[in-house]
Amino acid sequence: MTVALLNIDWQTLADATGLGGIYALMAVGIGLVFGVLRLVNFAYGQLIMAGAYALAFASERGWPVSIGIVLCFAVVLTLSLLMDRLVFRPLRGQTPAVMLVTTFAVAFLLQSIALLWFGPLGKIASSLATLNQPVTISGVDIREIAIVATAVAAFCLLVLVLLLERTRVGLHMRAAAMDFSTAELLGVRAGRVISAAVLVSGVLAAIVAVMLTVQNPLVTPDFALRDTILVLAGVVLGGMNRLVSATLGGFAIGFASGLLGGALPTNQSQYLPSFLFAAVILVLLVRPGGLFTREGHQAVERV
Repeated sequence: MTVALLNIDWQTLADATGLGGIYALMAVGIGLVFGVLRLVNFAYGQLIMAGAYALAFASERGWPVSIGIVLCFAVVLTLSLLMDRLVFRPLRGQTPAVMLVTTFAVAFLLQSIALLWFGPLGKIASSLATLNQPVTISGVDIREIAIVATAVAAFCLLVLVLLLERTRVGLHMRAAAMDFSTAELLGVRAGRVISAAVLVSGVLAAIVAVMLTVQNPLVTPDFALRDTILVLAGVVLGGMNRLVSATLGGFAIGFASGLLGGALPTNQSQYLPSFLFAAVILVLLVRPGGLFTREGHQAVERV
């Protein structure tokens, strides 16, 4: 393990940073929904999978990349709103356990539909390969998607912070995150707040679908499943009580995954999840509230 870490080069660091940016975007979407709805959405990865299939569908028909990206956003946003309207909204008054099991059911339902519709072999989004070309900087070949992922993650987080801090909808979302019942009594429109959170989360899922598909053009029914599990661990690692800490946790687990994935020999890559989850457990034993949270921070503050 120590020898492998000594072999880390700038190429590995660049790829790890790009993967960390993608995982940070996923963490923002998951953390935002959790902040408003108190819902850990395990079906988030299946939204990304649906967007990836939309990209592969457009690629197989020879449509321009721009049309495929528009189709990806349309599919993911439609599924996000339908999921909230048909499944989560009727169960909103139920216990967290019921909501959690429901997200599992929705995730496996969407995965089964993809398996029946597209088959187990999956589809290939070949038209996106041009977006994964390397750029040489100081002798290091850095893939374009790594640069784009890092820049987009930082930009989206900045926009989201400005949305939460400087707009009326953002104010209502923060109020709902702190105390939903009291916020409703004070005039916050619950439906508008929830729809806004679901919509923003869906936009982020579509962006992640594009980036992950560029890196891995083969889209299968379990596409992004492993990534979602790692990001959920990262959100807990960073601290679910604030959006920024959850995002930093997502970036940290993505960066560590890319770093170890590039450093470990091929015949030891299967041990990567074990190393990551062992590290998460060790950190949480020392800081149960999260790695990037301040001591004594109130647990009720979610956004």
